[in-house]
Amino acid sequence: MLSSKPIAAAVLLALSLTACRESPRQVEASAGLSPSVAVGVVRADLVELPSIYEAVGTVRARTSAVLASKIMGQVREVKVRTGDGVSPGQLLVVLDSRDLDAAWRQAQAAREEALSARPEVENAAAAAEASLELAKTTLRRMQELYDKKSISDQEYDEVSAKRKVAQANYDMTISRRAQVAAKVQQAEEAVAAAEVMRGYAQIHAPFAGTVTEKPVEPGSLATPGTPLLTIEQAGALRLEIPVEEGLLAQTRVGQPVTVKLDSLDRTLEARVSEIVPSVDPASRAFLVKIDLPAVPHLRAGVYGRAQFARGSRKAIVVPAAAVSEQGQMRSVMVADNGVARTRLVTTGQKQGDLVEILSGLHAGEQIVSPRPAGLADGARVETRP
Repeated sequence: MLSSKPIAAAVLLALSLTACRESPRQVEASAGLSPSVAVGVVRADLVELPSIYEAVGTVRARTSAVLASKIMGQVREVKVRTGDGVSPGQLLVVLDSRDLDAAWRQAQAAREEALSARPEVENAAAAAEASLELAKTTLRRMQELYDKKSISDQEYDEVSAKRKVAQANYDMTISRRAQVAAKVQQAEEAVAAAEVMRGYAQIHAPFAGTVTEKPVEPGSLATPGTPLLTIEQAGALRLEIPVEEGLLAQTRVGQPVTVKLDSLDRTLEARVSEIVPSVDPASRAFLVKIDLPAVPHLRAGVYGRAQFARGSRKAIVVPAAAVSEQGQMRSVMVADNGVARTRLVTTGQKQGDLVEILSGLHAGEQIVSPRPAGLADGARVETRP
């Protein structure tokens, strides 16, 4: 007869194992009873989007002038500061011009001296002309008498010689008058040159603009070619961007471009104004210049983005409100058979309230939008359109 103790122990062990196996099912059952979250969903649609090529660059002045002195001299005054606006012809820098002033006065004195000789030579020319006319008249009279044999050869020769002397004196006086006129002209040119040199001691603005650099201070020694000021023309800015060489044939002057200035939160419609056809061998890109309209507070050096339209393409888009950003990671919630699943995605262009999904989704999937706060991965959801 078998003992009842081993049988009882076996029954207890079986009951214990059964309880252990049933406990996960009870947990699962309890989890399945959690309430569902009502969420709105949209389809991840495959739509036609414009193909955009984007390049980044820097805003620069269309016209920029680096002002330098043509002469050597000490800087006496600098009448502007960096950031000041200037008008055309405005006096900006004054150099020491005492030596130039002295040279100008000397040239003026030489001109006055040359002018003072003009009356004397004019009087001498008038006298020589009168003497010449008298000698010519006398010679004509003596010629008539000589033809009639009324005067001797000696008398005729004397009158003829006086006429030649009068002609020589007149010619010499005319030559002297021409020399005086040349000296007067030379003196006038010397005064004009001295005035030009004096003008180099004052540096004026070539156009209306803004002073962007001022490396000079009073007391500095200005030398020819050394920059004193840099001025950028007001209201004339453009965006200069490098574009990859493969797009050289597709880029043309006058092409419409969308420009985005992130620092000003502005989007502008502009056109390509100039293309530099040479390609930089280091970057394998060519330079495109885009004229910008006048924008308040826009300055040279601002970062800008240019977007070129390049046809169209198929792309998956979802509402921007459905995309969650955490640092560099972006994700959406997909409603998959009543369960919310987190899906990491790569986003592309933004078109209004829609954002392009480059990877991580398939067309037709149900996306939770708007995404409720606190919705966790694996939560049960009840979808509604």
